[in-house]
Amino acid sequence: MLAKAETESVATSVDHWLAQFERALAEPDTVLLRTLFHADSHWRDVLALTWHIRTISGSDAIVRELNAQVGRARPAGFRTAPHRTAPRRVTRAGTTAIEAIFQFETADGRGSGVLRLTPDANNGNALKAWTLLTSLDELTGVGEQAGRSRLQDKSYSRDFRGPNWLDLRKAAGEYVDRDPAVLVVGGGQAGLSIAARLTQLQVDTLVVDREARIGDNWRKRYHALVLHNQTHANHLPYMHFPPNWPTYIPKDKLAAWFEAYVESMELNYWTGTEFEGGTYDEQEERWSVTLRRADGTTREMYPRHVVLATGVSGIPSLPDIPTLRNFGGTILHSSQYDDGEAWRGKKALVIGSGTSGHDIAQDLYSNGAKVTLVQRSSTMIVNVEPSAQLPYALYSEGPPLEDCDLITASIPLALARKSHILLTEQAKNLDRKLLDALERVGFKLDFGEDGTGWQFKYLTRGGGYYFNVGCSDLIVEGEIGLVQFSDIAGFVAEGAAMRSGDTLAADLIVLATGYQGQEHQVRELFGDDVADRVGPIWGFGDDQELRNMFMRTGQPGLWFIAGSFAQCRIYSKYLGLQIKACEAGLLPALGID
Repeated sequence: MLAKAETESVATSVDHWLAQFERALAEPDTVLLRTLFHADSHWRDVLALTWHIRTISGSDAIVRELNAQVGRARPAGFRTAPHRTAPRRVTRAGTTAIEAIFQFETADGRGSGVLRLTPDANNGNALKAWTLLTSLDELTGVGEQAGRSRLQDKSYSRDFRGPNWLDLRKAAGEYVDRDPAVLVVGGGQAGLSIAARLTQLQVDTLVVDREARIGDNWRKRYHALVLHNQTHANHLPYMHFPPNWPTYIPKDKLAAWFEAYVESMELNYWTGTEFEGGTYDEQEERWSVTLRRADGTTREMYPRHVVLATGVSGIPSLPDIPTLRNFGGTILHSSQYDDGEAWRGKKALVIGSGTSGHDIAQDLYSNGAKVTLVQRSSTMIVNVEPSAQLPYALYSEGPPLEDCDLITASIPLALARKSHILLTEQAKNLDRKLLDALERVGFKLDFGEDGTGWQFKYLTRGGGYYFNVGCSDLIVEGEIGLVQFSDIAGFVAEGAAMRSGDTLAADLIVLATGYQGQEHQVRELFGDDVADRVGPIWGFGDDQELRNMFMRTGQPGLWFIAGSFAQCRIYSKYLGLQIKACEAGLLPALGID
């Protein structure tokens, strides 16, 4: 804890910087503005000034972009946020800095941000901005229906002759005489998060999912599945998991929570509904889409927006292995795998050494199957505790969830990379005994590009790592076999023919080979023109942000949201604000492309 004098000194430094910043923007004073930033600094704007999610690096570029935006955005009222985590000294990406949450207003709404100050050794240790986040919280006159702004319609509780709450909910969800403004495709954490945000912003939203029951996208996964990161980082918007929940949530418990969430948040949700694709009418500025219901009937809808929330794991990736057709047993993709009980006493090969491959191998082993894991490429292994939880340390340090989310959003890509390099080195040291043992049995390890670790593997390719919950130990002990795919000459009816001349017998082959990128799904659903207009999805672009994720794309009315629970919770807020701004006519009026 900081002493009172130190706390006041830190707060004074922040207040002084914010006052100078506001003055420099208002006058405008380019010379003053440039003195407030380190030469190697970063400004991340999330809708507040640019109406984009964008990172600008270097003081000269930051000053140019700020000067280009302030005339329209008119930011003002910068001050330390009084009801949020107080300014304090922290260490981020190995650097000690003063970190402060502040608030401000723009011509479009109310915002909040995070400022980090460090001393400039070349200028008398003057405190300058190392990183700055400006983010939009709400649009002027368009708040969420929460707290004092909650819906005050009392007609159903006072008019005994009229429809009650249940009648109104059923009518709203049936869409008999209207179409939704927004159609969300996919009812996992991404779809529920954006639907909840839009519903609170009073945007008519329908979620469709092909599964028969809410939560089946988790419920139908393999029997032993639990989340691999801890509960305190995984809350959905508005409704936190109960405090008595386990540290790692079992899939069926999570699936039941999804059902409760849809009911409690009053989300319109159609189960058993397949989204078959659609076309966009440029003149009408709306989609024409086809939905196929569980009973085989179809429904044409004309939403203004389609949000694809089908996840990074969409279309299974099936490698071209010509000899695999020779195999006489059962072949499943990991997405088709359910439970190892049916394979008790049998022999199984699991091809792929990411999370799904390890978990399925362990599930088969636990059910009495003889299992061999086939490694196709090097893989990062991290013990689930404590190593895999290191990136989430902020969420267990005490700040409220809302503050943790804002601080997480404030980290620019360059600092995130540096931070994860440090965390990866820390994890390697913690896990050294296990890693050395894996290498001794022939397991090929890597630690991500430039040593950036598992989270950057996820953000760039959606996999390539495993949080060890026991399978790595079984491999080390020889309980689960290990072979390299390069040592397989081909497949025969009995199993895998090894280059050594031996045959690795199998009754089951599981292809834990991952999924194709979302751009493939876009091409299937909307055609080549739309797919070419949108381009790559996921991974980082030149603007240091995830490509086409959580923001406007090259295709009007088409949006994407995917990722971890925390990502979906954080960025559903900003995606919701953009869609609401479109519905309010704000974005076209701004002339922003």
